[in-house]
Amino acid sequence: MRFSAFISVLRSVGPVIIGISLGFTLSLLSVNWTEEACYLDGTVKGEDVTLGQDGQLKGARKPNSISTVNDAESEEDFEPRIVPYKQVQQSAPKKVFRAKYISTELGMRERLFVGVLTSKNSINTLGVAVNRTISHHLDSVVFFTGMRNRKVPHGMFVVSHGDERLIWNMFQTIRYIFDHYINEYDWFYFVQDDAYTEADRIKDLVDHLSMDRELYMGSPEEFIGGEMEGKYCYGGFGYLLSRTLLLRLQPFLENCRNDILSARPDEWLGRCIIDYTTTNCVGEYEGLHYHHYELGKNSDPSKEQSEQFQKALTVHPVSDPEQMYRLHRYFTEIELQKTYDEIAKLQAEIKNVSVVAFEGNRSAQWPVGINPPFEPKSRFEVLKWEYFTEKEIYSCVDGSPKCELRGIDSMDVADVIDIAMGELNKKYKPVLHLKKQQLINGYRRFDPVRGMEYTLDLQLEVVNQKGHSRSITKRVHLVRPLSRIEIIPMPYVTEATRIHIIIPLTLQDRSYINHFLEVFASNAFETNENSILTLLFIYDPVEAQQVNQNDIFASVKTQINTYERKYPTVKIPWISVKTETPSQIKFMDIISKKHPVDTLFFLANVNTNVNSEFLNRCRMNSINNWQVFFPIHFQDYNPDVAYHNQQRPATVDLVKDAGHFDRKSFEEACFYNSDYMATRTRMVADVQENEEILETLDIYDMFVKYSSLHVFRAVEPALHQQYRHQTCNPRLSEDIYHRCVQSNLDGLGSRSQLAMLLFEQEQGNST
Repeated sequence: MRFSAFISVLRSVGPVIIGISLGFTLSLLSVNWTEEACYLDGTVKGEDVTLGQDGQLKGARKPNSISTVNDAESEEDFEPRIVPYKQVQQSAPKKVFRAKYISTELGMRERLFVGVLTSKNSINTLGVAVNRTISHHLDSVVFFTGMRNRKVPHGMFVVSHGDERLIWNMFQTIRYIFDHYINEYDWFYFVQDDAYTEADRIKDLVDHLSMDRELYMGSPEEFIGGEMEGKYCYGGFGYLLSRTLLLRLQPFLENCRNDILSARPDEWLGRCIIDYTTTNCVGEYEGLHYHHYELGKNSDPSKEQSEQFQKALTVHPVSDPEQMYRLHRYFTEIELQKTYDEIAKLQAEIKNVSVVAFEGNRSAQWPVGINPPFEPKSRFEVLKWEYFTEKEIYSCVDGSPKCELRGIDSMDVADVIDIAMGELNKKYKPVLHLKKQQLINGYRRFDPVRGMEYTLDLQLEVVNQKGHSRSITKRVHLVRPLSRIEIIPMPYVTEATRIHIIIPLTLQDRSYINHFLEVFASNAFETNENSILTLLFIYDPVEAQQVNQNDIFASVKTQINTYERKYPTVKIPWISVKTETPSQIKFMDIISKKHPVDTLFFLANVNTNVNSEFLNRCRMNSINNWQVFFPIHFQDYNPDVAYHNQQRPATVDLVKDAGHFDRKSFEEACFYNSDYMATRTRMVADVQENEEILETLDIYDMFVKYSSLHVFRAVEPALHQQYRHQTCNPRLSEDIYHRCVQSNLDGLGSRSQLAMLLFEQEQGNST
């Protein structure tokens, strides 16, 4: 029994004992038990060791050896030493040149460059059609031509080589790419102007291709005669070249021009690429196909049903611009239908997934894929609904409780009702057919998160398959969602443009000119602002007859001379005009003829405080042949009302009790002379029928009615006017006169300030 217990203990403790014993044994075996004698003469017994120049052993010691250097010498090695500081002469810092754009420094390039090969005879027809169908889909489109007309079509970037030889033009085009674009793009697509290109499909093809491939892709064709091996890309259907391939071709471009003879530019380029890069044209690469379609003569795109046509990236030949636009419409409808199908598929997937969500189907907002409605955080954020019928709307711009439904509002309501009826019939056909009888109630509101929302109560006539009918009332909800936000390309503008400031002056304005010139001198003359001030003196017929004896603007002209002497570099021109009815258009007709077409005008009045901040915004917001700018100035309230029984401040801030943005005033305007002249030309026919139109319209109405320019109307905090009661001319149009009267009323003071005055007046009368 004791023996078995001993054996069991030994089994558990035995491995530990064995391990400890083995460890001691190995450690004893590794110890050197003999101490080697060390000698000061630099030798160690039993070993040949050489000494260095300082008497120390050369080489490493054994771990158990002792240094042969005496203690005094070893201590000297550890004595501190003072190292004298020597100032390092700093060389002039090298100037670091940074790239203007981050993309340049990082070597980032755009994806696709498009070059359109056109000619002098077709650039104004087919060239314009190509530009209108692809330029808003692609980032960079450049037109290459031999010779060109003097007038280049608007919105097109044209490069002219100055020669009509086809091979020379192709050589110059490729060389132009090497000089200007080879480091900015990964892919280069060339196409003739008699081919239609489905821009989105070309972009999609390029997005699936690797940029480091030497690729020559298009419609492969055999060389004429069949003597040369390989295939080139036929130019009619366009072709795609990679940047990598062009870089490899670049050193041999001159050789191609001198050595290769050909009658066709696409064949010449193909031979050049094959000879010096051994790269053939391919129509398919890694499963990606370059689809193209040859269009028959006088064929109608809407009747083409082949699968090859519907998949085509390019269609050739296109005979005229009208056919180009028909092709663009056909392919746009195909892409639009694909988009609708994808939206329907995604909506179905969202509905299926929402079933297993925590809140079930409630988690899928209606309409599916549209942002949920705006949720107000307070009573003041609740969005208001507008009530309307088919003829009237109960929310009017002028504040009236009810007004006629017309213009864009009428079109909006009619369109919404048509869409509602179409969706209802789509839902219930063929079992039921619905006809609108009338709109009972209509509500709409604008939700900034999702778009325009509508609620319609429709009285409908329902007809079943047997022909029986009855009248019912159906409520429907509709949403016109906000579309995807896009960056609209804008023409280039600069803050270096000179502004010609036009200030009309009448007899009533004389008392304000002194303050205007004082402010303008400090803001423009002393800062050398790039502007010219022009004063327009307006005389009525009686005042004009007495100008030699009693000039009403004599004091103003004296002030002009004073400022010109004070600022020698400044000239203030002035123009005298005689008229019974002052009109902005009549004034500008005179001024426009005295200035070049590229002049930028700022039309203002004598109460306007002009500064550099506003003038820069005038330059940026006025775009030649694109946009005119009508700022809304900040108007001070009547100081007798705003500061009743208070001390008036030295400066007025933009606060609600100090003034308001005068939305009834359209006197200030920034526009280019060329835009004014073009718009003025369009109203010549109406002026011949009714000359009074020049007095009934102001410049704002003229641009709105007779030009296609974008009218940019916005509040302008830097444009400030002091309070002044305007003299409204009843000879002008009724609309302009009432706007002037309403502007005077709005400029008296805020509602609370006017109410306090009335309250004090009533208290005074009661006592």
